[in-house]
Amino acid sequence: MPTRRFKPTSPGRRHMIGSTYEEITKGKPEKSLTQALKKSGGRNHYGRITSFNKGGGNKRRYRIIDFKRQKDSIQATVTAIEYDPNRTCRIALLEYADGEKRYILAAKNLNVGMTVMSGEGADILPGHCLELRNIPLGTLVHNIEFQPGKGGQMVRSAGTAAQVMAKEGNYVTLRLPSGEMRMVHYTCRATVGEVGNAEHENEQLGKAGKARGLGRRPHVRGVVKSPRDHPHGGGEAKSPVGRRKGPVDRWGNKSLGERTRKNKRTNRFIVRSRHNA
Repeated sequence: MPTRRFKPTSPGRRHMIGSTYEEITKGKPEKSLTQALKKSGGRNHYGRITSFNKGGGNKRRYRIIDFKRQKDSIQATVTAIEYDPNRTCRIALLEYADGEKRYILAAKNLNVGMTVMSGEGADILPGHCLELRNIPLGTLVHNIEFQPGKGGQMVRSAGTAAQVMAKEGNYVTLRLPSGEMRMVHYTCRATVGEVGNAEHENEQLGKAGKARGLGRRPHVRGVVKSPRDHPHGGGEAKSPVGRRKGPVDRWGNKSLGERTRKNKRTNRFIVRSRHNA
């Protein structure tokens, strides 16, 4: 899945690097597996902006992805690799032996014509889905569940993978892409292999217009605002943040790298923090 560097025919093209899309085998999505995707512009049900710097963007439909992979012991054939505008990785269209079609995240080296399966009888091959207790140590996995049956929530971005490091009692220790070592219940499911489209990290938008197409509006730094609009604002000419308690966001919450995690309930599952990796 290589990238291509564009010729500098304009200032916007000069630094633009995009995907070649040569792994894509189907243009339009499976209509039965899509649904409308309404844009909020960062506004809540009162019409007030609660998530800033969002708006516009290209119109798109949401692809319904099977994150649970609970259709056990039935072989499925990969019929297409498709582009998904809602995520960084590609998606694979599966057609099961009983005729049902579903989308999954396309693993690295998963190609059209290959067969995948989920459940105890699945092989340790890219795209197959098993419970963590049935996956050997050292195996790379993605689309990992936090809670059994809830569906994969961890390690879903392009090019990412976690590694099975240890098994002890009812828990399996995983090394996540951030370097964090975390314990997950052994009945949680994960998909074998790493997520495809690893070259995504090399892409460069090249111009502001592509960011607007993704729904990203311009972001203004706090230090260039007035004191009434941001705690970092004010002062003559260029001024540092200059706060005794460190940098904050516009509401006074810690920001710019300050740790704000307060979920004590799950602290016991973190063997090693990503900050100490």
